[in-house]
Amino acid sequence: MSTRTSALDSLIFGVDIQSGDVRGDAPSYALVAFDGESIDRDVVSRRKLRRRIQEEAPAIVATDNTYELAEDKGALVHFLRELPTETKLVQVTGDERPEPLSRVASRHGVPYAKPPMKEAEAAARLAARNIGYEVSAFTDTTQVKVARGRSTGGGGGWSEDRFTRRIHGSVKKTAREVESKLDEAALDYEMDVTEKYGGYSQAIFEVEGKPSELPVSTHRSGDTRIEIERERRDGIEYRPLAKRRDHVVVGIDPGTTTAVALLDLDGSVLDVWSTRTAGTAEVIEWIIEHGRPVIVAADVEPMPETVEKIRRSFDAGGWIPERDLPVDEKLHRTRETSYDNDHERDAMAAALFAFDDHEDQFERISAKTPPQFDRGEVIARVVAGEESVEAVLEELTDDDEPEAETTEHDPRELTAEEKKIKRLESRIERLETHVDDLKDTIAQKNDRVAELEDELSDARREERREARERREVTRLERENERLKRELAETEQANEELDGKLERLKKLWKLDHSDFADVAADKQGLIPVKPIEQFTKGAIEAAEDDYGIAAGDVVYLRDASGAGRTTAELLADCEPRVVLREGGLSEQADQVLFDHDIPVGPADEVTVQEIDELAITRENEVESVIEDWEERAEERRQRQKSEQLDQLISEHRARDPEHG
Repeated sequence: MSTRTSALDSLIFGVDIQSGDVRGDAPSYALVAFDGESIDRDVVSRRKLRRRIQEEAPAIVATDNTYELAEDKGALVHFLRELPTETKLVQVTGDERPEPLSRVASRHGVPYAKPPMKEAEAAARLAARNIGYEVSAFTDTTQVKVARGRSTGGGGGWSEDRFTRRIHGSVKKTAREVESKLDEAALDYEMDVTEKYGGYSQAIFEVEGKPSELPVSTHRSGDTRIEIERERRDGIEYRPLAKRRDHVVVGIDPGTTTAVALLDLDGSVLDVWSTRTAGTAEVIEWIIEHGRPVIVAADVEPMPETVEKIRRSFDAGGWIPERDLPVDEKLHRTRETSYDNDHERDAMAAALFAFDDHEDQFERISAKTPPQFDRGEVIARVVAGEESVEAVLEELTDDDEPEAETTEHDPRELTAEEKKIKRLESRIERLETHVDDLKDTIAQKNDRVAELEDELSDARREERREARERREVTRLERENERLKRELAETEQANEELDGKLERLKKLWKLDHSDFADVAADKQGLIPVKPIEQFTKGAIEAAEDDYGIAAGDVVYLRDASGAGRTTAELLADCEPRVVLREGGLSEQADQVLFDHDIPVGPADEVTVQEIDELAITRENEVESVIEDWEERAEERRQRQKSEQLDQLISEHRARDPEHG
């Protein structure tokens, strides 16, 4: 793939200063990230610009003036040192004496406007077309230094000797490891070591390659360290991105996808490129940037009109096969070259077969051309103008000596002049025809641009409408989800209430087998207030849930553990009776007894429950109360008897004579 195509497929940053001054504290930059298809625009600070370059490592950082990124040469070198190895800094307006960006953009058909964001975009698009100069302060040579990681100074004696020997031995071992890795990577290098007691104090490798190509990296560990630094140039160098090659043989495969292949005059493949979007004018521009065609070839007969138009624009010789080249022959001829698709293969095959047909002619012309003449120029004139080598050499000699006198007695020179005039007139005619063709192409492109602008305007309106619809749909979907959640919660609550209702119906439905004795008198059932434990918290919770009033039947699910205070809290509610599970403490029992609150075991009554509600039979409650009253009366009599006995005992103790 060509360098131009690679640039189009890679990430390119276009940068232009947005506000402030590069010599100030906080300039801001218009940044355009362009990958050949999509464009991302942003305004960033200098710190954020450098961070994005480090994180995204674009192929090119393009600007119209590099000194908008650095205030002087020293700062520019520092900026270049910070760039990722694979990133180029490109000044699209030229080298040390740049042109205005507007002029360069106009020349290459790139949209341009004054705002910084538009200038940044123009710079990115120009760099994507391989236009501009790479700014470099470093060579492709990298220095790798292996040295001591710590000082060898110590307390003296045998311990210091062993310490020093160990460090120098570690440096030597690491240097040999680096040497082995460079050999495995097949990199050219020169090694310079400083030997010291026990090994090396340092080893320096001058490697032909960039840091990203090296199999080692900066490292520090214990006794050794590895430092990597690119070799500086004497100054700042500007190198064109597209190196204009000499005369070339061009193969073209036109169609929906147009492919172009270039060979040098020795038959070596220089470049290959394919595009689905470029028109004839852009193909011609690409060829101009990469060389000067001697022959333009096609792989079919007759020559397609597009290829013929390109051939005429360069005044080059043409080549077509006697019959369309078969696929198997094209595959065989291009077997030693690489290409990305069939179109590139066909263009390359056309160029290679054209070179095969002219190879002997090129060699003969080269043999007759003196060293002081440009072999490519001579070949181009002989092939395109169908002149002899001698006539071309004589004409080139005349061009080099414009003031040389001519005489009327030299008919060969007159013939050459006539031929030159004829050739120039023919060239002018072809160029005028090509200009007319280009004007027609421009008119067609302008019409197409107008159509596309109308389509773009319609598409933008449609996109805005769809965006509004999407926002409304999103809002309605969120509202729908909220209503669904509310509906689900309501349905769940309804299900719980339905279950409670069913259980209540079953509870209050009196059949003959279970409640025959109260079927005629619904007043035979009374409510029961359950309390989970005989604690203050449980009593207060029951109060909050359904309240405990005087005369209620209280059901203690767990009566154990209550003290005097808890029992008094319950007694204050004045329940009719307390049904208990488990035993009461003596203190609680005494408090309830003192307040004349009946207490009885819960298993003597039938309690039916649903959630926090419960009921039991009135007659069973009465029976529990009667049993308690009988026990209470006996307890009172017993207490009176005990009190009487205690009084008698106390009296006898005070009056022993009457004892």
